[in-house]
Amino acid sequence: MGKSPIKSPLSDADKEITGNVLQATLVDLVDLSLIAKQAHWNVVGANFRSVHLQLDELVDTARQYTDEVAERANAIGVSPNGQAKAVVESSGLPDYPDNWQSVESTVAAIVDILAALIERLRKRIDETDKSDLVTQDLLIAITQELEKAHWMWQAQQA
Repeated sequence: MGKSPIKSPLSDADKEITGNVLQATLVDLVDLSLIAKQAHWNVVGANFRSVHLQLDELVDTARQYTDEVAERANAIGVSPNGQAKAVVESSGLPDYPDNWQSVESTVAAIVDILAALIERLRKRIDETDKSDLVTQDLLIAITQELEKAHWMWQAQQA
């Protein structure tokens, strides 16, 4: 089914801009949830337990917002694509290393990944300033939560 069964509240041009932003955000958040779970399974060293649990909190946050982003896309008549192929082809997040990682290297990688995602989200906030303020509001909420997480991860490096 190619044509949307959902009538969009947006003009075609605004729907395209906003749909692209939502799709990009969706794949980045799916990737973040997978990266954080990979890190969760492979972190080792001192303070393992607290980092292990903090990674699960990050997974939960990413998954919650993944669903909200996908549902927002549907609400404006855009079919979201969170399939593995779409994530691999489109995510803009830095890669996470294979195998076990020390607590220190895990924290450093998560700090870098969150920084990259936040930068991408802030650009998308600007992109939706004219196309859809409702989506912009969602992006602001996601960014706020991820900036809080970023601060907490950075605090472990201090």
